[in-house]
Amino acid sequence: MRDHMLTAIAAASGLDALDACRVEALGKQGTITALLKTLGKMTSDERLVQGPLIQGLREAVANGIAERKATLERAALDARLASETLDMTLPADATPAGTIHPVSQVMDELAEIFADLGFAVATGPEIEDDWHNFTALNIPESHPARAMHDTFYMASSDGKLDDADAGDGEPARRMLLRTHTSPVQIRTMLNQKPPIRIIAPGRTYRSDSDATHTPMFHQVEGLVIDKGITLGHLKWTLETFVKAFFERDDIVLRLRPSYFPFTEPSVEIDVGYTLVKGKRVVGGAEPDGWLEILGSGMVHRKVIEACGLDPDEWQGFAFGCGIDRLAMLKYGMDDLRPFFDGDIRWLKHYGFSSLDVPTLSGGVGA
Repeated sequence: MRDHMLTAIAAASGLDALDACRVEALGKQGTITALLKTLGKMTSDERLVQGPLIQGLREAVANGIAERKATLERAALDARLASETLDMTLPADATPAGTIHPVSQVMDELAEIFADLGFAVATGPEIEDDWHNFTALNIPESHPARAMHDTFYMASSDGKLDDADAGDGEPARRMLLRTHTSPVQIRTMLNQKPPIRIIAPGRTYRSDSDATHTPMFHQVEGLVIDKGITLGHLKWTLETFVKAFFERDDIVLRLRPSYFPFTEPSVEIDVGYTLVKGKRVVGGAEPDGWLEILGSGMVHRKVIEACGLDPDEWQGFAFGCGIDRLAMLKYGMDDLRPFFDGDIRWLKHYGFSSLDVPTLSGGVGA
């Protein structure tokens, strides 16, 4: 019986034929299964003789089936490999890839430029109190920036926006969405001893909306506090920054006197542009016009005093500009609103590859 079964197994031409042999021998109604059922009716002496023989038959047939199955599967795989081909010269299917938002790219570019100038990156809370956002920056109570039509104030526990008593006779500080990143400068001066060199990029909020303004936008502000700082240091820093950012050496800056409560003297910075095919391009030794890009000045004595420093010993300068507008100027965008619309088509057009890491050696706009 064993020789007959093993011969049938070896002659199986395919997996279906081999499975038929398995069912005939080891299935529920199979020959070997029927023999195993007879063991229970045998005497002890008969079982001692027949048991090993039947078990030996079962193991031999099971091993024969396993070996034949492996041989047939290997032959089937060899036949498939011989008949199927894969053209390795065809390009791989494109995989979905995201893009870096222009604002994130410009933030990385700014960090790269100012890191080379010895500046660190500082951050602060987006929900601020009016002392850090206004008072410490020498912005008086009557200043229009404090008005509700410019600032998003947070409601107090009773739902009102007016000041509440803090419990110690002092009015509680009103909470608001920061209108600039200047509070980061205050927090840094309060928590860090001079000398200080930082930039503070981040989100800011103002109640304004049109083609060049949005209720939420991005700013970067810079601060230097040290001994013997002058307006000349500010001018050199901004010239170096603008040339590196726009990746041009023919940048011309114009400094105009201005007024900011937190700086004295204060200057607006304009950059020269040339007209190329009707579009304004930053740069050119002989500008066709001027664009205002940032505000700056020497840190006001009252701001330095509010942070516990002696203004006769420590001086500094500060500057601030809109990151969104820098992106618009550098990469040719004419409307600020699509920055926040979430339109994937716009982002695919203006977005950057995740491999476009800004470096000064390769160009920050690489």
